[in-house]
Amino acid sequence: MYFDYCATTPVSEEVIAAMQPFWRVDYGNPSSLHQYGRIAAENMEHARDQVAALIGAKAHEIIFTGGATEANNLALLGILQPWQPEGAHLITGSTEHHSVLHTAQFLEKVGCEVTYLPVDKDGLISPESVEQAIRANTRLISIMLVNNELGTVQPVAAIGKIAHRHGIPFHSDAVQGIGLLDVDSAGMGIDLLSLSAHKIYGPKGAGALMVRSDIKISNIFHGGSQENQLRPGTENVPAIIGLGKACELVSMHREHDSNKIAGLRKQLIENLRQHIPGLIVNGARGADLCPHVLSLTFPGCVAEMMQIRLSRQDVAISLGSACNSKEIAPSHVLLAIGLSPQEADATLRISLGRETTPQEISQLSEILPDVASACRI
Repeated sequence: MYFDYCATTPVSEEVIAAMQPFWRVDYGNPSSLHQYGRIAAENMEHARDQVAALIGAKAHEIIFTGGATEANNLALLGILQPWQPEGAHLITGSTEHHSVLHTAQFLEKVGCEVTYLPVDKDGLISPESVEQAIRANTRLISIMLVNNELGTVQPVAAIGKIAHRHGIPFHSDAVQGIGLLDVDSAGMGIDLLSLSAHKIYGPKGAGALMVRSDIKISNIFHGGSQENQLRPGTENVPAIIGLGKACELVSMHREHDSNKIAGLRKQLIENLRQHIPGLIVNGARGADLCPHVLSLTFPGCVAEMMQIRLSRQDVAISLGSACNSKEIAPSHVLLAIGLSPQEADATLRISLGRETTPQEISQLSEILPDVASACRI
């Protein structure tokens, strides 16, 4: 049973079918001027339309990348590096994905100033703290839409208004949100938005950065003229087609998927609370929560032992972000919301998806209490 949809999702059959011709039939290089190239280019532009439609953007604002990590790097480095060595200031959150945090740390090493905003016990950043952190040399604000370990939905619309009032570009890593939330980038005041195909039932190795038309951004790679010279190199056409189709399917199924997954999450919490004394649910509640993520602390247990036992029963559950799963240190997100290292080490992330069934929720509800009891120290 798979409960790690935050790490990746299975590629949908419709996406596979959409990608198939571009490996053996319509395999042309989209930069070529002959018929094969034109067919690839036309289909790639259709995918660009599909991505833009999902997030309330214009097609020419979509830059295809190799994934959201690359998109986040392009957003931060592309905005901030031109200001060196004058010294630019970046505002971001303490619970961001490592592709943002590690890029911010790199920028610090080359002279950029960075403010890492704290979060409350539910993982929320207050818009007031964003405004208070703004300086004369603040060149970018980067706050994720949905936290990948907690499911907390940040108040990005309020932050976007603050950023625009001060004339500062606003970037948001929306990877975990676009599959289940209605994301209107223009309405939210988002100037740069990162997304990934493999978190929305598309292929790995494809993503995009939306860059609003009036935002000046510099390239961080050098080569050809592809993607407005911001992402040179021959495009991964099959993966881009898959990304576009995945975005189209999200538009069609988002409301149904969100309601279904929210119901399954609620049922799982109710079941587990009946059988696991002291179980702690981390993260925000209600409107401030994306329904597919569930962070649970099992007091007195060792989460790594639980994960191993669950894996032996063919249950896939994460300790936290897949990008951080091999590190020994406790999750930076869990520490930021006030958990002790011991509590962080007793925490599992369960993430649900489009293919999760009520039967799987019932089975997990039966398995987890016994596993928690066996792993209590």
